[in-house]
Amino acid sequence: MRINIPAEKRVVHEMVMPIRWGDMDAFRHVNNTVYFRYMEQARIEWITSLGYDLTPGKESMLMINGFCNFFQQLSYPGELILKTAIGAIGNSSVDIFTTMSLTTKPEFIAAEGGATIVWVDLTTNKSAPWPEHILQKLHA
Repeated sequence: MRINIPAEKRVVHEMVMPIRWGDMDAFRHVNNTVYFRYMEQARIEWITSLGYDLTPGKESMLMINGFCNFFQQLSYPGELILKTAIGAIGNSSVDIFTTMSLTTKPEFIAAEGGATIVWVDLTTNKSAPWPEHILQKLHA
């Protein structure tokens, strides 16, 4: 089942990441679980670029779901362009999408995926409204 990425989204971050030899499996292509690690790294770099400290305190961002659509096998050596975009911003959540392309073929999407991130009060383990300072950065 392929999950469709919404057309209405805004690119908020871009980075280049090498494909590492250890990312490949016995079939000599990047293992499907590693695509999720690529998306995780792109999300983390975007979140830290907002000035958010990833060390959890009493509140934090938590991922509540994730998916990946695979279009092309990847293998070492290579470099990826990871583009992070955000979609709908809710009261306590945001949809984040990532596309992956090889730097040698930036027009072809090798994979795309997404996740929903929720702001959580860690003392109650319940979602909480975005703090105003983060909400302003999400809308910027």
